Amino acid sequence: MLLLGFFLGLAVGVGFWIWQQIQLHRYLGRLLQPLNTNSSKLTLSWLPRLRQEITMLKQQRQELQESLQTHQDLLDFAPVGYLQVDEENQLLWCNQQARKILYLQRWQPGQVRLLLELVRSYELDQLVEKTRDRQKPQTKDWIFHPSCDNAAEMPTIKSLALRASSLPLPHGQVGVFLENRQPLLDMNQVRERAFSDLAHELRTPLTSIRLVVETLQNRLEPPLNRWVDRLMQEVDRLINLVQSWLELTQIETNPAMQLQLEDVEVRSLITSVWETLEPLAQRQHLSLAYSGPEQIWIKGDSARIYQVFLNLLDNSIKYSFPDTSIQIQAKIISSKDSPSLEINLIDSGVGFTEEDLPHIFDRFYRGDKARTHSSVPESSSVGSIVGNGLGLAIVRQIVLAHGGSIKAMNHPETGGAWMQLQFSEVMPNS
Repeated sequence: MLLLGFFLGLAVGVGFWIWQQIQLHRYLGRLLQPLNTNSSKLTLSWLPRLRQEITMLKQQRQELQESLQTHQDLLDFAPVGYLQVDEENQLLWCNQQARKILYLQRWQPGQVRLLLELVRSYELDQLVEKTRDRQKPQTKDWIFHPSCDNAAEMPTIKSLALRASSLPLPHGQVGVFLENRQPLLDMNQVRERAFSDLAHELRTPLTSIRLVVETLQNRLEPPLNRWVDRLMQEVDRLINLVQSWLELTQIETNPAMQLQLEDVEVRSLITSVWETLEPLAQRQHLSLAYSGPEQIWIKGDSARIYQVFLNLLDNSIKYSFPDTSIQIQAKIISSKDSPSLEINLIDSGVGFTEEDLPHIFDRFYRGDKARTHSSVPESSSVGSIVGNGLGLAIVRQIVLAHGGSIKAMNHPETGGAWMQLQFSEVMPNS
């Protein structure tokens, strides 16, 4: 009886399992029946196809995982830093270069922590928020001051000049590429120091050569003296170049020490500059048109500001078409903090090319040939500092030393150069 009961239970269990398999096949058959348009009766032939599809999906998933791992490895060994945060500004992943730049000793792969806890940089945090809010790529330059858990290592850690380029990602995430620009700045400083040392060494022999040329000028008669005159012009050009380079280096190194601040009335100063350059302007029948307040007082260095407008007006005279006008528009801009002065200097010349505009204030940059023609010889410019590619670089440094700004554009109406200057130290009695 015991054996009979065992076989009877086994038969019932096998029968129940067979019934479940039949029901499962019927259910899957009804589920896949819409996919088969050629036959009204579905057989069990779909099972091999289903297994094949599952195998293909597994293979595709593996290939995607391998591709993802390859791209992650590439990012990990990239020469630029990369980090990625989620919608709550938690650091999801960063490569080796980012860990090195940001001194992320406390972070381990797979660990999720707030970026601001790991990197004490509010500039980076604000960049991430701005990118997420605007949903557009952003770029920011700043000086990063690293923090370190080991107090003994702090004196050896130097600040870095960083540039970050961010882009919005799906689901509120943000990716940030980091570039360490400190080696480039250090190299520029070394180069500038070498140029300054060279300029100092050149001043003495150039002065000696000029004395010899002056002696020859008094002893030679025409037509031989014209070659000496040409030599004198070139020597003066070299002396001017050396002096301009030294002047620019001094302003950049310590701008505050180079300024003798006083109350400066801008309108009369511009008028004085124009009177100096008027003989050059009359050759092309150029006029000066001023619009704005009669008196504008700012706190600044009168000699330096005179140098700014001497350079800018000299350039405008050289590159303006004959029988045109150079416009100077001045206005006071009110703000919550303090009023500022905006001066727009507009000529009717050839203007700048789009390629030149980003480099107008770079050292030794000479723009498009259309801007290098001159109906007035450079040697005839009274007290000008242009002609060596340093004039506008000096102008920018002087304006920056006064806490202002300068921008170069092309005017939409005249088509000529448009220089826009802003000074913040406007006196109350203006």
